[in-house]
Amino acid sequence: MTIRDLEIFVAVAESGHMGSAAKRLYISQPTVSHAITQIEETYHVKLFERLSRKLYITEAGEEFLQYARHMLANFADMEQFLRHASEQLCIRIGASLTVGGFFLADMISQYEKENPKIRIRVYIDNSKDIVQKILDGTLDLAVIEGNVHAKDIVTREVYEDEMVLICGKQHPLALKKSVNAEDLRNIDCVLREEGSGTREIFMDFAESRGIPIVEKWVCHSSDSIINIVAAGQGVSLLSKALLLHEDCVVKLPLADTPIERSFRIIYHKDKYLSTALTRLMDALEEQFKRIRPENA
Repeated sequence: MTIRDLEIFVAVAESGHMGSAAKRLYISQPTVSHAITQIEETYHVKLFERLSRKLYITEAGEEFLQYARHMLANFADMEQFLRHASEQLCIRIGASLTVGGFFLADMISQYEKENPKIRIRVYIDNSKDIVQKILDGTLDLAVIEGNVHAKDIVTREVYEDEMVLICGKQHPLALKKSVNAEDLRNIDCVLREEGSGTREIFMDFAESRGIPIVEKWVCHSSDSIINIVAAGQGVSLLSKALLLHEDCVVKLPLADTPIERSFRIIYHKDKYLSTALTRLMDALEEQFKRIRPENA
């Protein structure tokens, strides 16, 4: 099997049609059909079901697609290195919204200052989507909060982040010296979207204590959550770091054990760790170690 075979398979899987894949790759449709048939016959596997002149990828095909995308991404990295070995290298970093929005910018600036031949490209999204891009090979590494459930991901803990419950100044909980889980029973909450590490921590906290909550608002932005909570629309859970300069909400001390989560550097287990990539991970870990809890 060749790199070209992998490119053809991915194009067919993504387009759902051999003719579209052929146009995308500037080759003939019989060439596309022959490549797919050869893979299936060589490995005795069915990659697509052909029903009513349409293609439907099989379960084996879906699994193979993950491998193929990853291998093509590594091949592209290798080509980039060879073509630009004497020029600039590019590293693609992913970050969850909390990490990317508050922590990462200064760290990347410092790294680029010390490594002028390295170009960094950063993509920020919720943790679930960042993990998927690591699996697809479209990102080299990422820094996210919360747990990672994908089996092919290697994780490296770099920071312990404290979480804080917040409410508006006129909220009934605002005058309490501390709150416990029972105070949150059936209370209106302002939550991050599905796939967010912050949301997962809040939901795990409530569910582990058998406390039902009301999802009144669901947001993609921590800034939106702060504004909505400040307006008295419910309580929420955010990183203490995001609230350092916010005085429009009340931070609620927890009578229970403090809620903490880990920030993790993640990468695919089959990712080739180049010297530049390894140095970047080491630099990020070192900079996270320098963050003092009282400053976050």
